[in-house]
Amino acid sequence: MKKSTSFLTIGALVAFAAVNTASAQVTQTVTYQVSAINQISVTGSPSLVINAAAAGSAPTSVTASGNSWSVTTNQSTAMITASIASNMPAGLTLSANLTAPAGATSTGLTSLSSVAVNVVTGITKLNSAALGLSYQLDATAAAGVVGSATRVVTYTITGGV
Repeated sequence: MKKSTSFLTIGALVAFAAVNTASAQVTQTVTYQVSAINQISVTGSPSLVINAAAAGSAPTSVTASGNSWSVTTNQSTAMITASIASNMPAGLTLSANLTAPAGATSTGLTSLSSVAVNVVTGITKLNSAALGLSYQLDATAAAGVVGSATRVVTYTITGGV
């Protein structure tokens, strides 16, 4: 009799295992999206002071380097423009030069005014940090003496497609 009890116990385990091998399946639809991303930032504290000239020449231009800018875009053919809220006083020119990230083009040293101008074009689907940014101040003798003043430079990234 013990043999048959063992046989029934094994048979019950096999039946129990067969019941537990049934499976179920469910599906779910996941919606996703990546929106247009166009971000730009600048770092540094540029200060420009013209305080020299060679006799017979215009005042010596000065440059503030060591500043940087960073960009992230997931679009093609994005561009950076720059402007200042109000034009520089007569005889003074403020210019900016942004180093282009890989695959893009910098316009080089570009004079700034209240009208936005392109400074970097052709930026396509990238993120790039700590790119070079410099400013230059030029003056003519006609500018005279100009006390300390500021201009806020506004950089705008415009996405392509």
